[in-house]
Amino acid sequence: MKRIEWHDAAWQAEQQKPTESVPVPHQSDGELVTANGNAGTPNLIQEAGPAAKFAWEEFIYGKLRNRHTRAAYERAIRQFLRHCDRQNRDLPTITPMDVGTYLDGLAYAMSTKKLHLAALRHFFDALVTRHVVVLNPAASVRGERLHVIEGKTPEISIDQARQLLRSIDVSNIVGLRDRAIISILIYTAARAGAVAGLRCCDFYDLGEQYCFRFHEKGGKSREIPVRHDLSQTIRAYQTAAQLNACDKASPLFRTTIRRTKQLTENWMTADDIGRMVKRRLRAAGLPSRLSPHSFRVTTITDLLSQGVPLEDVQNLAGHADPRTTRLYDRRQRKVTRNIVERISI
Repeated sequence: MKRIEWHDAAWQAEQQKPTESVPVPHQSDGELVTANGNAGTPNLIQEAGPAAKFAWEEFIYGKLRNRHTRAAYERAIRQFLRHCDRQNRDLPTITPMDVGTYLDGLAYAMSTKKLHLAALRHFFDALVTRHVVVLNPAASVRGERLHVIEGKTPEISIDQARQLLRSIDVSNIVGLRDRAIISILIYTAARAGAVAGLRCCDFYDLGEQYCFRFHEKGGKSREIPVRHDLSQTIRAYQTAAQLNACDKASPLFRTTIRRTKQLTENWMTADDIGRMVKRRLRAAGLPSRLSPHSFRVTTITDLLSQGVPLEDVQNLAGHADPRTTRLYDRRQRKVTRNIVERISI
């Protein structure tokens, strides 16, 4: 009898527990939204069947290994598929005219339109391979001609860079960290993402000099020699942060606990470095339109102005094509500025 009563009591207690609500997927703008809030498979892909779903997952999650490229391409493809869904088109009936008129209606910069077209071309290639569609409707659509002579990234002058470094208070660990990061951006022409990914073991002594091991986009790993004054800056930060005896795989540059000026164990991201540089620029009274990439522009221009061969500067910047390095060259802008100042009118 006691055993039966115990079961009855347990059953009653179980019945009185609050039931957990199970999130139900819902439709949002033609796409399935999952329980965690992420967009699921687009509606047109679901309607096209298993082969289309396989091609979608294979392309987005299998072929696109760079997370930034994946995010940009997925966003572009989803936007186009939503447009086609509103036009009551399904995948097999999409034509080059649909792609062309869609691109014409985008109020984006020319470079962004070219990105959207590239995403659609590669995606429909995957659909053709998996026999979801017969022909690629984006293959014959021509993009607008875009000839970039000079990049849009604003240049920080040498005097402004020196002013920025002088303005940093290095009496605390945060100031030492920020000075070290900005110095690396200046003296190595590295990207903010590569600096954020530095580990303690990526700054090492070869006996004659120190070096950095940068892990950059595209799976590139590059060794960059470190100037004597920059190595002193990094070592001063390491000593203050007590990083000399830490795990070699731990982050070299770490976030802080709000305004306590105490470092955490967490990695700084490229966005963290961008926000830090913006704060330092404001504190130094420098233009807010400057960014971490501005140091890369200045370093490349300065080296080319000194007669350093383009090939050597390209190697420092980690560019696969010398035409990319030329986009960072601002020497022509200085010549043009001198010319317009001489106009007599």
